Amino acid sequence: MNKIILILQREYLTRVKKKSFIIMTILGPILMAAMIILPTYIADWSESTEKRVAVLDETGWFLEKFKEQDNISFYHVYEGLELEKDGALYERGDMLLYIPLPELNVPVNAQLFSTKQPGLSVTAYIKSVMRQEVENRKLLASGIDPELIKAAKAKINLATIRVDEEGIETKSNTEVEVGLAIFAGIMIYFFIFMFGVQVLKGVMEEKSSRIVEVIISSVKPFQLMMGKIIGIALVGLTQFLLWIVLTGIFLLIFQFGFMGDGGLDLLNQQNQLMQQSGEAGMDKFMLITEVLDGTNFTVMIFGFLFYFLGGYLLYASLFAAIGGAVDQDADTQQFMMPVSIPLIFSIAMSGVIINQPDGALSVWLSMIPFTSPIIMMMRIPFGVPLWQLWTSMALLILGFIGSTWIAGKIYRTGILMYGKKVGYLEIWKWIRG
Repeated sequence: MNKIILILQREYLTRVKKKSFIIMTILGPILMAAMIILPTYIADWSESTEKRVAVLDETGWFLEKFKEQDNISFYHVYEGLELEKDGALYERGDMLLYIPLPELNVPVNAQLFSTKQPGLSVTAYIKSVMRQEVENRKLLASGIDPELIKAAKAKINLATIRVDEEGIETKSNTEVEVGLAIFAGIMIYFFIFMFGVQVLKGVMEEKSSRIVEVIISSVKPFQLMMGKIIGIALVGLTQFLLWIVLTGIFLLIFQFGFMGDGGLDLLNQQNQLMQQSGEAGMDKFMLITEVLDGTNFTVMIFGFLFYFLGGYLLYASLFAAIGGAVDQDADTQQFMMPVSIPLIFSIAMSGVIINQPDGALSVWLSMIPFTSPIIMMMRIPFGVPLWQLWTSMALLILGFIGSTWIAGKIYRTGILMYGKKVGYLEIWKWIRG
């Protein structure tokens, strides 16, 4: 055990002192904070640029129908198409909306001339106004008041309430749960692959440099493998926790430091929007609050840490065995694919899991150790019976023990083999031996 701890310390300290680890630990949170903040400021900057649209309406249906928007203004022109197009596009730098007079049908066709891409907000608003006006006129022609149609429309609010085994009721929201499920599953997939491959690369580097021959003269191959796997796992957890803390710090720095009063202005704008939204906005805010209160974040966080470590340990042992069995990167591909298939399959099945989190397929996949780290994390936001959660965890532990035993036999034999192409039959002999 002491030798495993020594190897663990060596792996951990060697990796956390690397420049690449320090750079990525700092750069990662900066990029994540930038991804959160920059779109808001870019959107504000883009919306501050006003777009003007000249409207040439030969039908007369849409006179004064296009209202001023946040960054879009409309004005009507009445000369010929070619003359107005030249004036709007090349003299004033605006866009031109041309609505021709139809011969038989209602005006459902229009052309928007622009020297640049008009943007989705412009085209969507124009189509919305034209569609609404045409529909109103059709209704009036049939003797139906459009206001009656509007008054007849109703908004349905469907509240989903989950009842657990003890009869306790909690409000839930499918959209929020789907978002949490996808996020948790992808994060598990990402971390297992990222740190599992580091184990493989580390074993191959030591094997190719012949350092491993010196190391295993003092420790057993199994102790070397376990120390390397656990050491890199701690490196991964350290980096993950630092990313969370530093991302929060950088968000505050970006919002209140670099942006100065801009961060406070953004908060004030958000508060004003919430006040302007009135009752509907307050109801939505209360609904989100109730849904988040109904989500068991303790189980989410504990489950994420457990399935990250359990899934990583299971797959890292197999990656270590592959690294010990081969000499070159090209030779790893034939062994990486079978090991990676369960993870890729789990992500591919995310649509089925989200639609039927309590289905038989979802339950079984969340029990199988090779798929449970991703599948169970996708099911947890929807609520999982405790007996299924404990069973899945127990099976994952047994799966890790079994994979480690198999990987240890491969690792012990392959770590000292050089210059020989290894196939599945050869590996099977190592396991049996």
